[in-house]
Amino acid sequence: MTVRIQSEDFDVSREVAALRAGLPGVGAVVSFIGTVREMNEGAAVSSMELEHYPGMTEKAIQAIIDQARARWDLHAALVIHRVGPLQVMDQIVLVAVASSHRGAAFAACEFIMDYLKIEAPLWKKEQTAQGARWVDARSSDDAAVQKWAAKRGAA
Repeated sequence: MTVRIQSEDFDVSREVAALRAGLPGVGAVVSFIGTVREMNEGAAVSSMELEHYPGMTEKAIQAIIDQARARWDLHAALVIHRVGPLQVMDQIVLVAVASSHRGAAFAACEFIMDYLKIEAPLWKKEQTAQGARWVDARSSDDAAVQKWAAKRGAA
């Protein structure tokens, strides 16, 4: 299980190949790639800057992966999150999960991304024509996490 915070871009194909290397029991790999989009909350975004709390960010993301491992049988998981200045269409985050079966891989990937959005100490600042603005978590992000809490209670 790997967590990397970096300013450099990542090669998805290379990262997924490394994730599943030497794991013959893997039957499914699911990945999510988040990118900088050109519009957010009705404003054109020209660029974005991501900041993090070194050390704490990695620990928080590792704790999220550990929660996913407690719920699903995972062979491997990877989270790469970029920080620093990013341009529209740049890759921001990669979440990749390997499991024996697709159901566990899909669910764990979604779970990790949902929790990453609200629990990891990362801050986004967008540049728009109106100036710079910090991006807050959305109510839909909170609702996504509540969905997992409800599923946990129903299990």
